[in-house]
Amino acid sequence: MSIILIVILVVFAFWAGGTYNALVRDRNRVKEAWSDIDVQLKRRYDLIPNLVETVKGYASHEKETFDRVIQARSQAMNAKGVQEQGQAENMLTGALKSLFALSEAYPDLKASANFGKLQDELTDTENKIQAARRFYNNTVLAFKTKIEQFPSNIIAGVFHFEPEPFFELDDVAQRATPQVSFEK
Repeated sequence: MSIILIVILVVFAFWAGGTYNALVRDRNRVKEAWSDIDVQLKRRYDLIPNLVETVKGYASHEKETFDRVIQARSQAMNAKGVQEQGQAENMLTGALKSLFALSEAYPDLKASANFGKLQDELTDTENKIQAARRFYNNTVLAFKTKIEQFPSNIIAGVFHFEPEPFFELDDVAQRATPQVSFEK
């Protein structure tokens, strides 16, 4: 009888250890996925000053728009946590839309090779951000599911594994990918 009990305890210990390790791995995947978003956002932030300077060369009297973009960029760079980052990104996307709208009033700007290159890089970066957000949300979903499902929820509860928030856009209008099209 005691051998059966020992076997059951050993099996339980291996299961508990395996479940704990799987939860740690999934939590680390969520952190890695957030890091991927952070890398793409940094790339975006690095493009914005060049974009603003290019537009300034053609539309120097649009100071309010430039200030709004720079302020939104600063807030996004300093945002902490997933929800604050999402709100800051909403503001930055809106400010960038205003900046791109200026190009319609300045044909020389639209024809600028530098502006076109920056616009292409920003479009590429936006696509990468969108892919990184999807990956992050998928890893958050997998982690959250594992935390909530029986029997792994027992180990998750004992070791205080907490679900991470999804990276969502608050404004329904912002849920669509920004469409920036300039003819070259």
